[in-house]
Amino acid sequence: MSLKDTIALRRSHYGISNKIDISDAELQNILETALKHVPSAFNSQSSRAVILFGQSHHKFWNTVLEVLKTIIPAEAVSGTEQKIQSFAAGAGTVLFYEDQSVIKSLQEQFELYADNFPIWSEHSSAIAQFAVWNVLAEQNIGASLQHYNPIIDEKINTSFNIPAEWKLRAQLVFGSIEGAAGEKAFIDDESRFKTFG
Repeated sequence: MSLKDTIALRRSHYGISNKIDISDAELQNILETALKHVPSAFNSQSSRAVILFGQSHHKFWNTVLEVLKTIIPAEAVSGTEQKIQSFAAGAGTVLFYEDQSVIKSLQEQFELYADNFPIWSEHSSAIAQFAVWNVLAEQNIGASLQHYNPIIDEKINTSFNIPAEWKLRAQLVFGSIEGAAGEKAFIDDESRFKTFG
């Protein structure tokens, strides 16, 4: 499959389970390779990832639910539980972080660009998320990107001994595809692209 085909294949899959045909060790290698080779401004390599399988994956989503129950209205608890359980039914989760100590160091070294380093860090994180999502799609593994940060950060950092300098940016839950992705609409190409030559 070409990279172009893989990018077109990648979708948000919410109907997932833990029945993937690849070992955790093989999958870890694939994910780490993708993350290692993503580009970053000034070759900062500020992106960090925590890969959760098995009990750690379940612990993560149980913690998310615990936090949400403290802030959502009582009438929303049932729907929220169902949603979180659908994520916990997957095979694993990748937590994407950006190391703020790297960003601060670059700001000090290159003061002229200081305001841009946090922005460029977000670019690096987005590329890392996209790269991982695509290598999962290439393996016929479904995923969806979630954003429960920053409300979960403190509990998750404590639970998984995450360095204080790491800032959580997104969570990609993945598993075997158990249902088709929803229909995807596209805006007109004329509204999206301009080409000159």
